[in-house]
Amino acid sequence: MKTLYLECGMGAAGDMLTAALLELLPDRDAFLAEMNALGLPGIHVETEEMVKCGITGTHMKVTVNGKEELSEDVPDHIHEHDHEHHHDHEHEHDHHHDHDHEHEHAHSHDHPHASVSDIYGIIDSLAVSDHVRTDAKAVYQMIAEAESRVHGHPVDQIHFHEVGTMDAVADVVAVCMLMEKIGAEQILASPVHVGSGYVRCMHGVLPVPAPATALILEGIPTYGGAVRGELCTPTGAALLKHFADSFGDRPVMVTTAIGYGMGKKDFERANCVRAFLGECSDPLERIVKLECNLDDMTGEEIGFAMERLFAAGARDVYTQGIGMKKSRPGVMLSVICAPDDADRLAAEIMKHTTTLGIRRQGMDRYFLRRHIETAETPYGPVRVKKASGMGVEKSKAEYDDLAALAVRNGVPLKEIRDSIR
Repeated sequence: MKTLYLECGMGAAGDMLTAALLELLPDRDAFLAEMNALGLPGIHVETEEMVKCGITGTHMKVTVNGKEELSEDVPDHIHEHDHEHHHDHEHEHDHHHDHDHEHEHAHSHDHPHASVSDIYGIIDSLAVSDHVRTDAKAVYQMIAEAESRVHGHPVDQIHFHEVGTMDAVADVVAVCMLMEKIGAEQILASPVHVGSGYVRCMHGVLPVPAPATALILEGIPTYGGAVRGELCTPTGAALLKHFADSFGDRPVMVTTAIGYGMGKKDFERANCVRAFLGECSDPLERIVKLECNLDDMTGEEIGFAMERLFAAGARDVYTQGIGMKKSRPGVMLSVICAPDDADRLAAEIMKHTTTLGIRRQGMDRYFLRRHIETAETPYGPVRVKKASGMGVEKSKAEYDDLAALAVRNGVPLKEIRDSIR
């Protein structure tokens, strides 16, 4: 199985992912020519060789009307006292770029704000495939939904102060195009290093990860560390969440190509995203099943426990009716999770149920590569989960979207489903 593995030990940003994936292509110049021919207003994309800790890789240089604007670098003593940051991360920040958490593109704040529909209009105007167009719009939809939750405004009222600019659109579209060209059957990623400290945004000084980034990364294994600064941007997080089938250790694979996407700022560690392309024999993922038997909880209490377990990052939670000792009816609670989450979720089970013991079983799982597309209906957009691999393809509309549109329009849910194009 053709497998792409993304190593995010120094976080992820749009231009770093672009550069890492570009290094996997045999003809990089042809891709750059294709990008520059898309017609993104004022945008020119080129690469430059960059060395980090003795490792040579590629840095993506994006200019807007001939200029590559650089960010301010804040001295450590200022950072320690008032956390003066001028990072270039999307809608959470004062600047208008997502370019590598290295913050190389500060802005003069003269870009207009763009709504989700504005972004969609830009993407729809590009000479790219329908698949690339759908992927790019889904990434922006994810960011908009995170912003909506952070600021308490409906998605259609969200305006992108930073990611809505042409250079950020170039990053997202480039990654989507490269993913299509690489054509991996499964895409895996490491746990994501988000950095530490604080970042200054248009709303004030915020902890790392920034609120939108943290929301996007819900359900994904992340960690902080000694590196001071914001390593994972909202756009980087959204691209990873959209494309990665799962997060964990690099699987056993025969590697055929390795790409290094460099950030501009220097750290003690090599500041890069590393991409491995190769072959895996089986589409297997290691998971853990936690189980316990319950006979002294109400249905409401069990339901609440299930909600808390999902919120804590469980892949799946379900119950089965069982017969217990002394002929008592009971419920078996089962939780499916990633191995790294098992201890934490076991503690949640202990906290929210009456059990005194939990069984743990490790197992391998076959899985299909999944991604979300947005389908248009006469009643509004609906997210559709697509899955493929092992010779099959499947799709299913998201129930929450169908139900919301059915209620809003006063029609049966089946009518919304049948209208999906």
